[in-house]
Amino acid sequence: MKLVLMGDLHYHEIDHSILGLPEARTAFYHTLLERFLDINADLHISLGDLTNLGSSLELQEVYELLRLKDRAFIHVLGNHDLYTQTRREVLEITGQQRYHAMDTETAMLVFLDTAKELDFEDWGGWIDDEQLQWLERMVEASGSKPLLVFGHHPVYNTTARSEKDKGSIHPSIDMWRILNRKNGVGIYFNGHTHVDSIITQNNWTFVQLSACLDQHGFRMLEFTDNEIRISAIDIADEDVQKHASMLHQHMKHFKPNPDARGMDSDREIMVSLLKTEQPQI
Repeated sequence: MKLVLMGDLHYHEIDHSILGLPEARTAFYHTLLERFLDINADLHISLGDLTNLGSSLELQEVYELLRLKDRAFIHVLGNHDLYTQTRREVLEITGQQRYHAMDTETAMLVFLDTAKELDFEDWGGWIDDEQLQWLERMVEASGSKPLLVFGHHPVYNTTARSEKDKGSIHPSIDMWRILNRKNGVGIYFNGHTHVDSIITQNNWTFVQLSACLDQHGFRMLEFTDNEIRISAIDIADEDVQKHASMLHQHMKHFKPNPDARGMDSDREIMVSLLKTEQPQI
């Protein structure tokens, strides 16, 4: 199994009267998404904040680009995706599911909805009781098979900046009560904080992706007989690097992070499938 993951993309509407801005946006997003779709993988996954405001125009335009190639694409909802429309309206446009699971021979894949809707004041994450109960069932159903969880917000106090206010799933939600029921390898993927980070706690590995506007690239996940390899893919195309700074200057609700890349150890990891820990209940 091979998966390619994209962090916060923040595809956004622009003021077309600003000289050179339409050309910069086209060059940046078209090139970046073309490289994303060129990668051969079983699934192409966005970890949320695919758009900057979640407007109908943003969603329609970015999905037009994503549909240029026939790829199995999964869009995890982020807080920015729900700023201007309800969850129901966004899902109607995208054709995606709110949260769901895929049970394969290789691993169990779980896709969460951690975003609040129509809330500019609180961009932190939340999971309701119904989804938490469902998640617990999925963790138990995965047995000793590797469990891959994809959400926009990190688990509190795991990856970089997840301890900050509004930087994670709300601390009052006891995610560890559920995660500790996992027998064997668990990996949790997220975006939101705009910095690369990899942390291992108990039998879980937490992999956080920065925003594509800051760190131009993706992550690849590949299974071998003995391990799961998670590696970084950097995009060095001139059109991507050249135009990102101009987009930064004219964006609302986005602040560039000069430290997005983190350290080399925050971008790649090998997770062994040979030795696992028992769940702590």
